[in-house]
Amino acid sequence: MKRLRRRGQEILLTLPSFFWLSLFFLIPTALVFILAFRPADPFGGIGRGWTTATIKGLADPQYLAIAWRTLWVSFLATAICMLLAVPTGYAVARVSERRRNLLLMLVIVPFWTSFLIRVFAWKSILHPEGFIKKILVFLGLVDPGASLLYNLGSVILVTVYTFLPFAILPIYAAAEKFDYRLIEAARDLGARPFEAFRKVFLPGIRQGLVTAVLVVFIPALGSYVIPDIVGGPGSELLGNKIAQRVFVDRNLPLAGGLSIVLILAVLAPLLAVLALQREKSRIEPPPADTES
Repeated sequence: MKRLRRRGQEILLTLPSFFWLSLFFLIPTALVFILAFRPADPFGGIGRGWTTATIKGLADPQYLAIAWRTLWVSFLATAICMLLAVPTGYAVARVSERRRNLLLMLVIVPFWTSFLIRVFAWKSILHPEGFIKKILVFLGLVDPGASLLYNLGSVILVTVYTFLPFAILPIYAAAEKFDYRLIEAARDLGARPFEAFRKVFLPGIRQGLVTAVLVVFIPALGSYVIPDIVGGPGSELLGNKIAQRVFVDRNLPLAGGLSIVLILAVLAPLLAVLALQREKSRIEPPPADTES
């Protein structure tokens, strides 16, 4: 009886979240899927009947190239964020409380400024007449005619800058709870510093690492503003192409088809994490129930 009562309480607590998720995610996603199978109207609306021409049209090499570019740019930006966030989170968790608060403040301060203002600031910094370009030319690292803007490099740079705090915070939260005596024990047993870090610390903050990857990779997949402002024609991602089909071409079914590709790309890492967690819970025995 107690188990049934507990299950009923869990269902009641879940209902508001399920309603919210259904209203703002499941239903809109279903509408997008339906839209992709409707014909386009010459006047920018939705035609009558059903068709698979839009879905078949997604095999166009142009869209395949943009989808591949979106994936590898998001993967690369996520990898760079993780390479920077892991040592940063570790260092912040190890300093004194006073210095820790200061460092966390420096991580959070960019959130106090508008996202658009920060992206436009990078556009000014990377401008051909900007101080970074002048310094690099003076040092002989770039050619005077080279452009730091309107290429994939600038898109990746600004993406890393934008989402790096999202990677640092969950890693720091996990690192703060980590028992660092385990690293000391590994060192006493003969492990080198990096080996102890890799084999003891990183597995100990696995949940923080997974969270950091998801909160960086998923927004990067749908990024639209960054490539639109600092990227060029060869830096278009799926988000830019969807916006173009909606606001310029007024081809809503094609925009829906491209959105399906983006939705599947976003859901893939989430489903992979859920599958791993389910497999882990299946292998590990559940805790003993002491209630009668």
